Amino acid sequence: MTKEQELTHNSLPCEKCPLRKRNIFRDFEADELDFVGRFKKGDLAVKKGATVLVEGAHNPHLYTVLSGWGFRYKLLEDGRRQIVNYVMPGDLVGLQGSLLGEMKHSVEALSQMVLCVFEKAELFSLYRKFPELAYDITWIASREECMLDDNLLTVGRRTALEKVAYLLVFILERSRQSGLTKNGTLSITQQHVADTLGISVVHTNKTIARLMERGHLKWEDGGCRILNPEALAELAGWTAERAGKRPFL
Repeated sequence: MTKEQELTHNSLPCEKCPLRKRNIFRDFEADELDFVGRFKKGDLAVKKGATVLVEGAHNPHLYTVLSGWGFRYKLLEDGRRQIVNYVMPGDLVGLQGSLLGEMKHSVEALSQMVLCVFEKAELFSLYRKFPELAYDITWIASREECMLDDNLLTVGRRTALEKVAYLLVFILERSRQSGLTKNGTLSITQQHVADTLGISVVHTNKTIARLMERGHLKWEDGGCRILNPEALAELAGWTAERAGKRPFL
């Protein structure tokens, strides 16, 4: 626990979880909700810019994002950073460390975040007693793999213009589903875009300028405001996944 993180044991009860009100998430059965309420050990408040998890660390906890958002990343020895994905409300964080013994990537907060904290030592009791919840965790891991597939396709094969268009509309769609944004504004910097797509900040800036010239977006002090997500999706050749019910812990 760092000075930028604070664990609150008097946490929000699972029965009052605001994520349960969102149509995108499936609800729990009564016995599942009771188990998850006991599985949860508290809420972790994280400041913007703070590191939530560190690559190589052994952490006794597993987390669900309750509010705010962040990103997963890996570093080379010289400090170059590759952002591999973004975490938003309802996403599970730290599963890799729970199953493999140590984290294989780091996680940083893009905004102030609140995380639900679970003891990873109790994860196996979930698998034994609640196969439906165990399936949910498998589903969450599979969905993460699908998103990484799309991101790898983007980095490897899409043009710079297609890359930026894809990333912005992809993040926008996810943030809308999770309730992070309602007006199309993403609190993201051009450095984050560059580090996700593997292109320089200069190239990123020029590419964004071309998209702004077409009227697809505006870049403001608070981040990026998407004006025409449909045009960005068409440019990227990307179709949003069907918004069916999805699980969370």
